[in-house]
Formats: sequence, C-alpha cells, structure tokens
Amino acid sequence: MIAHRPLLGILLILTATLLLACHDGLAKHLTAGNPLLVVIWGRYMMQTLLLLAVFGPSMRGGLVRTGRPLAQLARGLSLVAISLLFVTGLRYIPLAEATAVIFLTPVLVTLASAWLGEPIRRGHWVAVGLGLAGVLVIVRPGGALFTPAILFPLAAALCFTVYQILTRRLGGTDHAVTSNFLTAVIGSVTLGTALPFQWQAPSLVDGLSIVLLGLLATVAHLLLTHAFRFASAATLAPFTYAQIAFAALVSLVFFGHVPDATALLGMAIIASSGLYMAYLQRQA
Repeated sequence: MIAHRPLLGILLILTATLLLACHDGLAKHLTAGNPLLVVIWGRYMMQTLLLLAVFGPSMRGGLVRTGRPLAQLARGLSLVAISLLFVTGLRYIPLAEATAVIFLTPVLVTLASAWLGEPIRRGHWVAVGLGLAGVLVIVRPGGALFTPAILFPLAAALCFTVYQILTRRLGGTDHAVTSNFLTAVIGSVTLGTALPFQWQAPSLVDGLSIVLLGLLATVAHLLLTHAFRFASAATLAPFTYAQIAFAALVSLVFFGHVPDATALLGMAIIASSGLYMAYLQRQA
C-alpha cells in the first residue's frame, strides 16, 4: 500500500540512481585491472550475503519461497546477462553514453508489450520513435561510437527488457526481497561455475572495492523497492532518468570524460521519450 509521501519516494529514487551510477563507474574501474567474472561474481556474492544477513533472521524460509521458480530463474539469468554485457561495454564505451543506451529499455518494453498483444496507445509509439532516434543521435553512424562495441549496451538493454517484464509479472506473486535475493543467488552460482577458468585474486584495495560494489548494488535496489511504498510508479518513473546525469557526473569526475554536444542531445531525446511515456502512464 502506498503511503502517499511522494517527496520521500523521489528522494529515495534519486539516491538509488546516484548509487547505481557510482556502482557502474566503480565496475568500469575494477574491470580495467581484474577479470570481468571475478568482479561481477564478487558483486553478486556480496549482495547475497548482505540480503541474507539483513532479511534472513526475520523472513527465514520466506526469503526463498517463490510461486514461480522458473520465472525467477529466467529473471536471475537475465540480470546476469545485463551485468556481463553492460560492464563489458564500459570497457569501450563512455559511462554516460552507455547508461543512456540502457534507458532505451522502456521503449523496448513497449515494443515487447505490443508483440505480446497488449494495446498500445498512439502516444506510446511517438515515445518509441523518440527513444530510437535518441540512440541513433548518440551512436551517429560514422561517429566514434559507431563500432561493434555499442552492441554490448544495446544487448544489455534487450536483456533488461526481459528482466522488466518478468519483474512486473512476479510482483503479483513473490515478495520483492525474495526476488532480489534469488537473483543474487542465481548470479553467484551461475558465475561461480565459470570462475575457476578466469580466477585471479584481486589486490586488497580491489577486493575491498568489490565489497563496496556489492554494497552499492544492494542498497540501491533496496532504496528502489522502498521508494514505491511512498509514491506511485507513474510519479517516480521520470526521476529514474537522473541516473543519466549522475553517470555523466561520475564519468567527468573519475574518468575525465565529457560527452560532446551531440551525445548530450541524444541523451536528452532518450530521457524525453521516457518522460513522455511516464506522462502517458500517469494520464491513463
């Protein structure tokens, strides 16, 4: 039940998006000197342990009780794919631009909903066109980002679409904490099976940074979950796009990268498409 405290919900969303931008920036830094699997596995393992420590004593068996195990498995695997694809892309694509491409997901969710037979209003198709145009402006055929590497964040956005659809369907049957915990467990186990083939012990500093990576992801997802207790999805959706701005800030402060004017225009177009879609949902 929503407590109707929209300002608190907005504050939680903004804090969560800032933490996620910091998480992505830290992941980009860590994978520059450590194997990708080691970093991502460490992130999921820390999330598993933190959720178990915080919610295990109170929820006990409820922490893993699900009515749709196959859907939970598919959701967990889709998030693993998102992590691997997006962080791999960050090796070649600036953080802000890659984050903007990921925010093509609402457009892709709309396309998937239409394919699944859900009625789509004309305004939503306008938002879809805007979002696709924004990605083209950022990538701009012939530009520096028009390389095969741009396929990594695009593929991550496709996987994120699957993740969003599954999350929406699981919301009516499973507890949000259960979904987050099972996702963390699935990520830990899946990546753990491949870990021996790429294992390289991180330095003490990098090991502590991987712990911080898991902490940032866990806190951010918990804040996102709690934000929807205080305001509706239609109210909060526009503020998730603050992550693009935060990603640009993190990219500037820690990597010295400033998106050019064309990239900023593309980010603004993608954000506008999402904001317009949120407005249509609010009207509905």
